[in-house]
Amino acid sequence: MAILNKIRQRSLILILVIALALFAFVIQGVIDNPNAFSNSQGVVATVNGTDIDVTEFQQKVKNYQDRVGGRVSSSQAKNAIYNQEVSKILLGEEFEALGLSVEKDEMRDLLKNSFQSNPEFQDENGNFDVNRLNAFISNLKDISPDSAPLTSAGQTVNINYDIWTNNEQNIANSSLQQTYYNLIKAGVGTTIAEAQDEYMADAKSVDIRFVQIPYTSIADSLVEVSTSDVKAYMKDHEEKFKVDASREVVYVEFKEVASKEDEEAIKADLLKLKSDQPFYNTSSGNTDTIPGFDSANNVEEFINANSDIKFNDSFLTAAQLPGAAKDTLMKLEVGEYYGPYRDGEFFKLSKMIAKKQLPDSVKTRHILIPFIGSASPDVTLTKEQAKKQADSLYNILKTNKSKFDEFVTEFSTDQGSVNNGGRYDWFGYNRMVAPFRDFSFNGKTGDLGVVESSYGFHIIEIEGQKGESEMFKIATLARKIEPSPETLDDVYNKATKFEIAAKDADFNELAKEGGLTVKPITFKELDENIPGLGSQRETIRWFFEEGRDEGDFKNFPVSGFGFIVAKLVEKNEEGLMNVEDASVIALPEIKKEKKAKLIREKIKATSIDEIAKNQGQSPKTAAAITLKNTTLAGAGVEPKVVGAAFGLEQGKTSKPIDGEKGVYVIEVTKVNEATELDNYTSIVNRLNAAKRGAAQGKVYQALEKSAEIEDNRAKTVF
Repeated sequence: MAILNKIRQRSLILILVIALALFAFVIQGVIDNPNAFSNSQGVVATVNGTDIDVTEFQQKVKNYQDRVGGRVSSSQAKNAIYNQEVSKILLGEEFEALGLSVEKDEMRDLLKNSFQSNPEFQDENGNFDVNRLNAFISNLKDISPDSAPLTSAGQTVNINYDIWTNNEQNIANSSLQQTYYNLIKAGVGTTIAEAQDEYMADAKSVDIRFVQIPYTSIADSLVEVSTSDVKAYMKDHEEKFKVDASREVVYVEFKEVASKEDEEAIKADLLKLKSDQPFYNTSSGNTDTIPGFDSANNVEEFINANSDIKFNDSFLTAAQLPGAAKDTLMKLEVGEYYGPYRDGEFFKLSKMIAKKQLPDSVKTRHILIPFIGSASPDVTLTKEQAKKQADSLYNILKTNKSKFDEFVTEFSTDQGSVNNGGRYDWFGYNRMVAPFRDFSFNGKTGDLGVVESSYGFHIIEIEGQKGESEMFKIATLARKIEPSPETLDDVYNKATKFEIAAKDADFNELAKEGGLTVKPITFKELDENIPGLGSQRETIRWFFEEGRDEGDFKNFPVSGFGFIVAKLVEKNEEGLMNVEDASVIALPEIKKEKKAKLIREKIKATSIDEIAKNQGQSPKTAAAITLKNTTLAGAGVEPKVVGAAFGLEQGKTSKPIDGEKGVYVIEVTKVNEATELDNYTSIVNRLNAAKRGAAQGKVYQALEKSAEIEDNRAKTVF
């Protein structure tokens, strides 16, 4: 009590202490994360001054994921909605500038076109009923935020009012987009001159003689490329070297896999299950016995209780036996064991239960009488009623099989066989459900009987059996090969020790000492997956956090895998790539330019033959080359050379041309003029179709390129 009284007396001091502690906590958070209270935390992106709110964005992502189920990952859903929202803003600005809108009457027609096939919105005659649509929308609004079922594309989905209104907006936007792009396409056309050029590019040709002095004729050692050369090349070809922000990381793996000791323990446990095991019954005070595999009366029950793979009651062909033990299993006598043996991710102990000669294929006909609760749809008969009807038909057919076809047509509900007289022609052992299969393969031709399956009662007649093979029924105890708790602890400890040791040691040397392989990986800020490790957003996000420096490293858990310890090697920010990385692309091109200059300086003659002789090359010819085919026989694809050929008159020789594979000098020996067409309409139409087809994508790319977009996805939703 004395302590409590002292606390009460000093309550004001305590409040101040707590307040200061909370303030310090908040301030520390701001220091650690300067963007903690920035506007970007509530804005996914800003497009031309318009914000995409994070709360609305996340709701749309959820609605999208609800619609598509589990077919997309979280990152894929976010990217899809991001692209949708950016498109909506960019195109919305265009719609407003042009005065495009969807009026009430047009919206009604759009909804009719979208939902006229939905049974919820049809009258008794199957016609679209706008009143039913309005009632559905009104009900969604009344029950919001709860959902109601709606049939879409043959599937029933649950939607709420928010999803519906968003869907309406998407329908309206799609209509506006179509109108917008149609306006643009209407302004895209092809002139007669363009059609003529297109025709001539394929119809007109030239024959040439040429000499090629390949770049390989100049040794690389004669060409020096400096850092300033690379920088100059980068400046002249900036588009080639623009890169997104990325991180270069190395990591080592600590996999959670079973050790040799774990594997031996799993095999020992399997062998232990063969024999009866005593156990002390605390209730009775007696020592009882748990039956083992050897003495189990119900094999299926024993397997299902002790195995990681359920019992398979089917007979198997030789081809269906586990490949790892096929030959040995086939030789087992009934009651004999094989194992434990490894089969994929499992250790198995197998026992031969039965061997039998069975047909390779069987032909049957049947009548299916389903009952309520069976797998067959639209059923009205109870199980007792269905059994009674099946028995009644069976009793008639026993003495008069000629009625089989008639009964199939009148009573069978199996749409897969009704039109074929109830027949299934020559099917293999494992095609049918077990009761149907067992009757068909265990009986003989002419047998007639009634069996029950999950689909209902089948009246089956065996019409024929082909071939015969030995088949095997095997009971297998299987245990998945997994690491023990001790092994998991050991893996965790090794990863932790490596992480601690890496603070004071070279990462690569430490890995080498531990027999670990250092793996490199490069990823961008919005990437989701790391090859071989799957989705690792948390890991990728960590390397892009503010304040993260080269050399930083961390231990990351990887679900279903184990751990990785990863280290940041290099930070590459958005913009131009660094000179070292750019050199990989730039060096070959710069060398070509320098070699071309050296080759041009050596060319003193003016004729093809003299140049070829002086340069140790042979003159070559190319016939009927066109502007649409830029391949020179014996030289490869050379668009500059072909283009130059069409700029020369017949009999003229070019100046040196820097090509892809070398420096060329060409002489046009013949110009093969094309006959003008009387009408270019077909070419105009073809070019129009191609241009208009590409217009939509190009227009949007232009809008996106010219827009000011601040992308905050990595800070807000990723």
